Amino acid sequence: MSVTVPAIRQNRPGPRRISNRALLYLALVFYLTIAVFPLYWMMMAAFKSDTDLIDTSVSPFWFRRPLTLTHFDQLFLHTNFMTWYWNTYVIAAFVLLITLAICVPAAYALARLHVPGGEKIAIGLFMTYLVPPTLLFLPLSQVISGGLGLGNNKWALVLVYPSFTIPFCLWLLIGFFKRVPLEIEEAALVDGCNRVQAVIRVVLPVSVPGILTTAIFAFTLAQQDFVYALTFTSSSSQQLLNVGIPASLIRGDIYFWGELMAAALMAGIPVAILYNVFLDYFVEGITGGALRG
Repeated sequence: MSVTVPAIRQNRPGPRRISNRALLYLALVFYLTIAVFPLYWMMMAAFKSDTDLIDTSVSPFWFRRPLTLTHFDQLFLHTNFMTWYWNTYVIAAFVLLITLAICVPAAYALARLHVPGGEKIAIGLFMTYLVPPTLLFLPLSQVISGGLGLGNNKWALVLVYPSFTIPFCLWLLIGFFKRVPLEIEEAALVDGCNRVQAVIRVVLPVSVPGILTTAIFAFTLAQQDFVYALTFTSSSSQQLLNVGIPASLIRGDIYFWGELMAAALMAGIPVAILYNVFLDYFVEGITGGALRG
């Protein structure tokens, strides 16, 4: 017994270890609260009745009357929410395809082929991403509406959005392609592959995290824009979620909070699922490609 007791005491965590673990859990709870609270607030407002929303005696964090789906009924039956939803994801998908089609070969060339002045070209392209949209929407509107005749047309956004998705995603992919070991590509060339075959069979498979990270960024950037979407679409049938929702559910100083929160909840769920499904690839792409670039 005299031998085992000290051993048992030795395995017990000390006060410092317990305090460190307690601080860690407190920090996790704090950040989890910050992350979950907006979602909880949207859900409460979306499912509450209008009476509970305006009743000052009811806690904003809870409800008194039964929860209801009235706000969702109003959203789906009395607005063009599904049209905005469809427009948003169709435009984002096309922008994603255009961005990847341009960024993948361009980033590979600037990162691996030793293009003269390649680093300066990459920096110059990234600097265009820093130009605010409020300076660009006027000349772009003249080109889109006057030159191409795409005024009040959602397809104009397919031409406009790559102006800010391509510079950022190109910079991100350049950094990730630089992480791919040059030896494996040289080995593929020695084994008889040409440059294109080596890229397709060797470089791209090991660059999947970076490409998926780029795809997620391009997809979400195309969904988050407001200035361009407001400039190039005016009719409800052509609008996207971020323009159609405030235009229809905010009338002067009257805010339809239940419908607004229901729309925000419906719009945010697919993006949250997308990030969670590809979370590991996303983290690897950010910590690898962005920091290296």
